Amino acid sequence: MSARAAVLAGLGGYLPPRTVTNEELSRRFDTSDEWIRTRTGVERRHVADPGVSTGDLAVEAGHRALKSAGGGQGAVDMLIVATATPDQPVPATAPDVAARLGLGTAAAFDVQAGCSGFLYGIATASAALTAGHATRVLLIGAEVFSTVLNPGDRTTAVIFGDGAGAVVLRAGTADEPGALLAFDLGADGTGKDLITIPGGGARQRSTGRPPQPDAGYIHMRGQETFAEAVRRMGQSSQAVLDRVGWSADEVDHVVGHQANLRILRTLAVHLGVDQERVVSHIQEAGNTSSASIPLALADAGSRGRFRTGDRLLLTAFGAGLTWGSAALTWPGLTPE
Repeated sequence: MSARAAVLAGLGGYLPPRTVTNEELSRRFDTSDEWIRTRTGVERRHVADPGVSTGDLAVEAGHRALKSAGGGQGAVDMLIVATATPDQPVPATAPDVAARLGLGTAAAFDVQAGCSGFLYGIATASAALTAGHATRVLLIGAEVFSTVLNPGDRTTAVIFGDGAGAVVLRAGTADEPGALLAFDLGADGTGKDLITIPGGGARQRSTGRPPQPDAGYIHMRGQETFAEAVRRMGQSSQAVLDRVGWSADEVDHVVGHQANLRILRTLAVHLGVDQERVVSHIQEAGNTSSASIPLALADAGSRGRFRTGDRLLLTAFGAGLTWGSAALTWPGLTPE
């Protein structure tokens, strides 16, 4: 009898309709479309309208993933929302999303692991399913990063976008198409200062001093982050390949966190994977943090890039520092 496993049963993505092109940003900053594309790979990013929150995007993506899985909201007994931009510090965003999706009294909670949030969430969901604590889990990665971007900071403004991606996972066996087969997660808090939003939390408030004007915006040390992202995702990816027994040549697709196209290409070289097997959605959406991997999966899946049984390697790196990877086979499903 095959071992128990979490199986990918539904997939959906949602990008807000409003786009911001490189040309538009070039009028705001001392930059150009060519400069942005050559350094990041981003051509446009989607931005939520005023008043639209992370939870709103999560609901849209959740609806689509449930539709892809055949509906049946009542069968979902756990909802996980991975996000670094929650609707508010308390309560978590997930319970409200669950109520709006009609999930009844399903368990609902947030995961905050920066841009690695989706990988942390999928490992958590898999553990719940294989242990028998849940039979069907909805995992949503959702971000409205436009709310934490310094309007005067070219470095972050050209990279980040808003969006949400979601998957439905069900209990199954490891020999099924869609099975999640191996995971690797890690963190190193000594690098916590590379990517930060310093204001709004207990540490800043405990000082008794007013926050700095830019404390609510994301700060990122780009060159150091680039090097750490390639190193950590490379090590984590290799750990997963070793656990599942795949060589680099046996990986059909690498779906990495869509932080920077140069990072994805450098990672492929480190792993010994051909560039054409690297999935990229960053041109259309930018860096959507926790939402980037499910959005890339939904985009590639909807265009017919994956075939049933294809071997996929997922990997991400984010603030914390955090990182994670997962291996799965592609199921026969149609993303929404």
